[in-house]
Amino acid sequence: MTAPERPDGDAAERTAALQREPWAHELGVEYLELGPGRCRVALTLRPTMLNHQGAPHGGVIFSLADVAFGAACNSRGGTWVALTMTISFLAAAAPGSRLVAEARERRRGRRAAFFDVTVSADGTTVATVHCVAHRVGEPGPREGRAADGPDGGPADQPGSPR
Repeated sequence: MTAPERPDGDAAERTAALQREPWAHELGVEYLELGPGRCRVALTLRPTMLNHQGAPHGGVIFSLADVAFGAACNSRGGTWVALTMTISFLAAAAPGSRLVAEARERRRGRRAAFFDVTVSADGTTVATVHCVAHRVGEPGPREGRAADGPDGGPADQPGSPR
């Protein structure tokens, strides 16, 4: 896994805590990349993860997206929890496929942060998820805030959408 790009000493501790998360471990999630406002994770679909039609169960896809989102929204420090997650299933992955979920921060404020997650299998987008996180408690002195805005520049710059 790519190490977090954070200057504070808490990054290694947060990364280790993420890798010990019981649900992610149960699913067989592998952390591929973690950085400020982003995370990429993967899992290989097992026969027990299929629905009665032989396709990947939607709950597995949603769970993988949730793991990526949770790691990305907490990657800058502080305690952030999911407020909403809206998923669109776009295609079915084949049994045995390797699913990859990539979460990216779109905007972060004092109390809310917005993320998009893409879940893919073999280059095909399986699902997209729009997520909103809520900060629990007050921001710490080392929490980062900047994120990419819709135009690729910093979201907190003057004139950026709010």
